[in-house]
Amino acid sequence: MNTLIISTFSCTYEEFKTDVSGFITAMGQEVVSEYEFVQAGEHKSHLLMNVLDMKVLEAEMTSDAAMEWDKKNNCTDTVYTIQLVE
Repeated sequence: MNTLIISTFSCTYEEFKTDVSGFITAMGQEVVSEYEFVQAGEHKSHLLMNVLDMKVLEAEMTSDAAMEWDKKNNCTDTVYTIQLVE
């Protein structure tokens, strides 16, 4: 499922990208097969992902570690599914 996550945060974009990449890598390719960050400002990111297991992604995004990271970095995420228009 093609997914877009728009995030705002108080850390730098590079810190955000590094930390979130670590979360995605830890989930494994069976959960997220591809992803790409687009910097939308110093404290905003658009993350495009091909999510293969949305339940695992949801569980990771609401885990204690993720919630603690979000609180520490004032991070809010808005998640969208994307469909191709033909």
